[in-house]
Parts: sequence; C-alpha cells; structure tokens
Amino acid sequence: MRDFHLPGRGPAYATHAMAATSMPAATLTALDVLRAGGNALDAAVAAVAVLCVVEPQSTGIGGDCFCLYAPAGRGDVVALNGSGRAPAGASPDFFESRGVTALENDSAHSVTVPGAVSAWETLLAAHGTKGLDDLLQPAIRFAEEGFPVHPRVAFDWQRTEEKLRRNGAHAFLPDGHAPEPGHVFRQPALAETLRAIARDGARAFYEGPVAADIVATLRRHGGVHTEADFSAGRTVAELVAPLKKSWGEYEIWQCPPNGTGLIVLMLMGILEKLGPAPDGPLGGIRLHRHAEAARLVYRDRDAFLADPAQADVPVAKLLDDGYLADLARLISDERALRALPAAGAAVLPAHRDTVYLCVVDRDGNACSFINSLFQAFGSGILAEGSGVMLQNRGFGFVLERGHPNCIAPNKRPMHTIIPGMLTRDGQVVMPYGVMGGHFQPMGQSLFLTNLLEYGLDIQQSLDLPRVFPYGGKLQVERGIPGEIVDRLARLGHVAELVDRPHGGGQAIWIDRARGCLIGGSDPRKDGVALGY
Repeated sequence: MRDFHLPGRGPAYATHAMAATSMPAATLTALDVLRAGGNALDAAVAAVAVLCVVEPQSTGIGGDCFCLYAPAGRGDVVALNGSGRAPAGASPDFFESRGVTALENDSAHSVTVPGAVSAWETLLAAHGTKGLDDLLQPAIRFAEEGFPVHPRVAFDWQRTEEKLRRNGAHAFLPDGHAPEPGHVFRQPALAETLRAIARDGARAFYEGPVAADIVATLRRHGGVHTEADFSAGRTVAELVAPLKKSWGEYEIWQCPPNGTGLIVLMLMGILEKLGPAPDGPLGGIRLHRHAEAARLVYRDRDAFLADPAQADVPVAKLLDDGYLADLARLISDERALRALPAAGAAVLPAHRDTVYLCVVDRDGNACSFINSLFQAFGSGILAEGSGVMLQNRGFGFVLERGHPNCIAPNKRPMHTIIPGMLTRDGQVVMPYGVMGGHFQPMGQSLFLTNLLEYGLDIQQSLDLPRVFPYGGKLQVERGIPGEIVDRLARLGHVAELVDRPHGGGQAIWIDRARGCLIGGSDPRKDGVALGY
C-alpha cells in the first residue's frame, strides 16, 4: 500500500467495466460507449479518435495503429497490424540518384501511407458492435468545438514549435506559438474529414478529396506519394498471428514484426533467467541488469527487425530459450559490458510520441490499443485542407542496401508501437502498454517486472522512476535517487539526466477471484483510469 502522506494516487477500482487512456476526455468517451452497450473495441476506437484530436502531438488519423484483442470466453488473443507502407516510388535507387544518404524526420520521405483509419474499420468489422458513424461523433465535436490544451500536451507542443514552423503547419501555432495550457484549440478542417469518414468509412480517407489533399501536400514537400498509394492503403490493416512467451504462470502476448513486441519477449526471457535483484525494484543492481539486457536485445532489434513480408526475421531464433540464456550469461552484476557482441548495426532515430489505451467491458472482452504519429507531430507536415497531420514512420527505415530494414516500395518500416496483453490459464489477466517510441520494450518490461516480480501495485508499477540505455548512455529520470545513479556510474554506466520523462502507460488488471477491475494510468501523461 502506498504512503498516503506522499504525493501520488492509488489504482482505480470498478466492478463492471473500465478504461484507461492518456487523456481524461478519451477515458470518459470510452465509458460513455461502454454504458451505452458498446464493447471494449467500440470504446477503444471512440477513445482513440478523441485522442487523435485532443492529443495531436502524439497521435492522429495520419498515423498508424496496432491492437491486441482478447474476446471473452475464447482463450485466445487476436492481433492486428495497422501499420502503413512506403509509397511505390520509395526505392533505394530513387534516394541514391538524388544523393540522399539518410532520411530526415521532417521530410516527406519519412511519411508512410497512414494505416490507422484502415485499422479502425477492419477491427470494427471483425469484433465491434458499432460503426464509425456512431463512434467518431465525440471526436468530431472536440475537433469542431475545441478542447482545452492539457499541461503535458502543451509541454510537448512547445518543444516542437520549430518543426511545425519549418514545415508550414501554422494552423498548429495559434498567434505564432504553441498554445499554453488551457488554450481552447479547434480543428475545423479535421472535423470535416472525420465527418466524411463517419459517413463513408475508410474510403473517405484513402480516396477522393482527402487523399488528394494529402498527396498534393506531400508532393509539394518533395514526396513521391500518389493517390494510387493511398487507395491501396485502404485495406493495409490485417489480422495477424500474435507472438507469445511464457513467463512463470503467465503468458505475455505481443504483435509480431514489423513491430518490436518481439523485443519485450526477449527482455522478459533474459530477466526471468536472472531472477529478482537482491536490492529491490529501484536498486542499482536491478536497474543495471535491466539496462544490460536492453542493450543486448535492442542490438538484435537493429540488426534483424523488419517487415517480414520483405525480409527474413529470425523470430524463432531470437526467442529460443538457449539463446536468451546465453545473453543472460553475458550480464555481470559487477560491471557493465564495455562492448556488445556484434549482431549487426543500424542507427537509431530519435524517439518518441504515441498514445496507448486499454479497455475491459462488462462481458470480459479486453482491448489493448495503440495509435501513433511516431515523433511529436510526426513529420510536422500538415495537409491543411483536410486537417491531417502526417506521421514520420518512414524514419524507421534505413538506406543501407542489404539491410533487412532498408526502405523499399510498399514496405513497412520497423515499428516501435506495441500493445501488450497478459493471460493466465487461458484467460486474459491484463491489457497493458507503455508508450514512448523506442523506449516501449524497456518500458513494458520494467512495468511487468515491477508488478509481477517485485510486488508493486498496478499504479506504483507505472509510477516508479525509469532508466533507458540509449545512444551509449543510460538515460535516467530525475526520480532515480542520487545514490543509485552513483552506483550505476560505478558499474560502468554513463548516466544522463533527461528533461523529458520516459514514456507513459496504462493497464487494467482483471481480478476474477474478487470480481473487480483494477486500473492504472501513468502520471507522466495527463490521463486517468476510470470504471463503473
């Protein structure tokens, strides 16, 4: 139990249904849908559409989506890949002929055809009970009438002013600057686009005036996108077989590549072999072990992870218990590895922005849902006529010929957004996720071990200060005690305090024995978990 003398909050409890999102308006929207008879997937789509309006730096209909869905009583988990593809003209030859040696995060070349709207329609057709015509109405209202900018949204917005200004996204700089907390921000053009999608489905986004506006915008910025690329994107979302790995009495479920859920399973496999650290969840040894394991699996991510339709991704090898045991044996409690064994090389693009939410309905259906523009405001390229801010997922590609993740026509990039699901004895126990770009596998494994290995409650497991090995340094949040930072330095880590916290997450635990739901929402965002 937490110390009630200290700042913080406890988990949320409910008996019927629950939603946890990164913005209060989205959580309330999900509850409205649930109370009106919608299921967990209906509520998730309505909530994420609201987030696409009220948390515009993190997500939008110009982004991508992944989902894990556990239908009640079935004992399985359904996965959906809603990530978009590079345009047909995006070949290595094209970039080499123009002397482009690296992709830029604010270039039209970093924009892949968005998959989110295709994903929403595909998911609802397979498992929903309501349609986009109903579920998009709250988002339409927020876009048309406006919403007050929340503190974390304003913080991220202010850090992205220059990108927006450079790409001419002046509609997102009212009075020439990022809005302050409390500013009521309206998006009338986006409201009209959402109305069209509500009326005519995904076709209204991928064909006709909206697609034409987006393509024209990208072409003006030097892109090779065509309306044919967008038309093909209408059916890009697909149901896929999820990955899973046992961890103690639980099974952890993830979406397969091109997403990085595989890396979560590798991390958890290594940590299980190491066992709990002797100094507890915020001890130097615990954080050191976790950082070392992350360095090893992220190395493998950069060498092997790609679109499996166009590259051979050795999933079975990377999840093999023998291989993970070999990696665990490389980790010493006495010293950080000075150099990693070679597994390939790729340059990490700078990280982060995404929204994650989860919903459990009164029938026991559970939804783990993530939607993203990748970096803050994605590419920073706004299609003004339609109000669509465009992602920069293509920045996840490399231009190195022969690399599994080299850009190619109609190829999906290595993707960072990863919903998670936990089951036990054939029943779903918890939808969960931790957003934050490249941090996500690290964040999920920190959260899961906080909860399952170190006995913290669901809110404490999200609250606990975080570290992340990145760019040759160990990035530490300000909440890590000074003596622990010193211990990590003595172990050989180069500690670096970060201004921006690592990620943000949500989770809902299904306690069948007591007949209640227990939810948590990360204080690093503006959100909340609520139920009834």
